Amino acid sequence: MAGARDAGEQAISSVRRTVESRIADLIRRDPDRAANAVEVGLIDRNWLDAPGQHPIRTATPTQVMRRFLERSAEQRPSVLSSLGLNAIQALSWETNELKGEHTSSPVAIVFTDLEGFTRYTSEQGDDAALALLDDHHKAVGPVVRSRGGRVVKRLGDGLMLVFPSGEAAVLAALELQETAPDPLRLRAGVHLGDAVVTRDDVVGHVVNVAARVTECANGGQVLSTTDVRDAAGDLPNVSFGRARRARLKGVTEPVSVCPVSLR
Repeated sequence: MAGARDAGEQAISSVRRTVESRIADLIRRDPDRAANAVEVGLIDRNWLDAPGQHPIRTATPTQVMRRFLERSAEQRPSVLSSLGLNAIQALSWETNELKGEHTSSPVAIVFTDLEGFTRYTSEQGDDAALALLDDHHKAVGPVVRSRGGRVVKRLGDGLMLVFPSGEAAVLAALELQETAPDPLRLRAGVHLGDAVVTRDDVVGHVVNVAARVTECANGGQVLSTTDVRDAAGDLPNVSFGRARRARLKGVTEPVSVCPVSLR
């Protein structure tokens, strides 16, 4: 009986993988539609790349709604005025936030900034700098959402981002290098750990460490802690360089960091 049951489960699993593979192939035929579905969370990028080996979707309905609203507001700012910022924020609240409950949970934090932005502003003027940042933020949003993350806040020419895993954070940080507007270069720092995540902020020691790691990075570089490297494991086409111990301002213990790049 056990053998027959196992054989039946294997057969069902095989059929499911076949069906999922066909669906994924159909979705990939329209790259724009596939990218939009991944960005808002209707399907996961990992599943689209390897159907049958990952869940089709991990985003909750509330998260899908939030990503859709963020995307709409970026592409058509008039959405904010027609729907109202408060309505967008209310629709994106999670249930525990409505109850006022904030618990610590594991997250990965990424900080970015644009090397050379101050000089660019001085040479090109405020209007040009603001236009550059606006274009940059429009390019950043889809990358962050497609990796299951969100933009927590804008910090001048930099951003604070939160992701559900070290893998997602590293892959997004590497992709974000391509969004750096010429002639500037983007640098990013990545760390993970427990933090309190609310609708409009993330609080915890992990945030402070991630910010300091970013300060150690060079323009055009992604720098992560070894905690992120260990959690992410072996990633296709991603290389973690040699680790070094760094003394970070405001952080008591030395932190091991390493550069991350595409192979």
